[in-house]
Amino acid sequence: MSGPEMIAAVVFFGGMFTILRPVAGAVAKRISGEARRNEMEAGDRDEILAELQQMRQEMSELAERVDFTERLLARHQQDALPKPGG
Repeated sequence: MSGPEMIAAVVFFGGMFTILRPVAGAVAKRISGEARRNEMEAGDRDEILAELQQMRQEMSELAERVDFTERLLARHQQDALPKPGG
């Protein structure tokens, strides 16, 4: 191998090592069980569930408003059309 090829090989393998080392470490931690999250506290869980319920209610209200607006626009467009035979 010539000088530039040797430098390219060292840079390539050094870069691969630099990139893959943290990934391999994360995989090893996951396998060993170190990366497992602790169970969330009951208060946090209740807070998240309450927030989720509030978001569902807001989404339901928003869907009703969209339906109303669509019906209103459809009626307005229907009224704006010329009457047949007229």
